Amino acid sequence: MSKTNVAKKRPGTAKKKMWMSIAYAALILGSIISLIPFLWMLGTSFKDPTNVFLDPPQIWPKPWLWSNYSKAFSKMPFALYTFNTVRITAICMFGQMLSCSLVAFGFARMRFPGRNVLFVMLLATMMLPAQVTMIPVFKIFASLGWYDTILPLTVPSFFGSAFFIFLLRQYYMTVPHEMDEAARIDGANTWQVYFKVLLPQVKPALATLAIFSFMSHWNDFLGPLIYLSSPAKRTLALGLYAFQGQYFTDWNYLMAASAVVMLPLLILFFVGQKYFIQGVVISGVKG
Repeated sequence: MSKTNVAKKRPGTAKKKMWMSIAYAALILGSIISLIPFLWMLGTSFKDPTNVFLDPPQIWPKPWLWSNYSKAFSKMPFALYTFNTVRITAICMFGQMLSCSLVAFGFARMRFPGRNVLFVMLLATMMLPAQVTMIPVFKIFASLGWYDTILPLTVPSFFGSAFFIFLLRQYYMTVPHEMDEAARIDGANTWQVYFKVLLPQVKPALATLAIFSFMSHWNDFLGPLIYLSSPAKRTLALGLYAFQGQYFTDWNYLMAASAVVMLPLLILFFVGQKYFIQGVVISGVKG
């Protein structure tokens, strides 16, 4: 490459580096801003109650009260609430992964009359706010005798979710049809094509679905608040709400309990981060 060509490319390279530096600076600034609430929560979880809302704010706790964590969990049956939350979350994750992968397979790989119309109708349900159907759905579940049970919180998961079906369908569409045809030539039926051929190909999208499903059900507050009345059936989200009183809130204990409750979400995200990003990028779904 001649020196003249190198000289011609230098201005473009310098401009590209400048924009990259600006982009990185913006991302770092955004990350710091996003971390401020998290850092405030961690700091508050170690503070004395009198130091929570000092003016100017106290960044580092003085002193560090590690006992806040033990006292926070002595105020509620943490093991029982964790068991209730894990049970509901696990059932919902399994139900959504099974139902959504099956329905998405049908929309992506099977041909039947009205397929596109049905898919558009499915997408249209995402535009209906959950608050609109809240009262009718509650009356249906109450008439079935499901009130104060986990059935209203888990059974709907086995009927799929429009967003997850859309995400999986997009991923199924990226798998070459030749794989289906080769399997059928070898004698595989539709169920075997779904379970043995296509399902292993969409692991990143399933991992994304699992993370989204875990986050939504682990943090779900409204559902348990509506359908569960017995104290022994409460979840962690309802347990955290108990720290907020009418006249006084134990912010240090609330933040300590919140930090521990949030820990499984962080671990799951970092463990499945690779599949999560891959599934979102390939399926074309943006947050």
